Amino acid sequence: MQIAALCHRMREGKVEVLLVTSKSTRRWILPKGWPILSRRAHRTAAIEAFEEAGVTGRVHKNPFASFSSYKGGEAGLKLRTEILVFLVDVESEAEEFPDSAERDVRWVSIKDAVRMTNEPGLIDVFRKLNHLYG
Repeated sequence: MQIAALCHRMREGKVEVLLVTSKSTRRWILPKGWPILSRRAHRTAAIEAFEEAGVTGRVHKNPFASFSSYKGGEAGLKLRTEILVFLVDVESEAEEFPDSAERDVRWVSIKDAVRMTNEPGLIDVFRKLNHLYG
């Protein structure tokens, strides 16, 4: 299992989501990582949001969604991973953050986020968020 942060904000009356590139394949994904056993899951989402995207805000304590994905391993091994997604109402952005030199970060509309990702489960999460604001 991994913990993901679905960082979002309102801009000019429309919801935007924050995507980051993965370090290895440069795919557009949500900030995410392995659970930190000494922390509650929503706190792990907050840590990942800052480390990978430089954002802070109010993290919802209950998961918003989950989806199945595959984590690439060495020699082409693919590991099935369940991703638990927490909403983050973004309040601030830092210019410098731990992964700033290794990742691209982009705010996009939900429609663009759906186009930019190739994970069906993540597309469903974006559609659920769109429905929430619809």
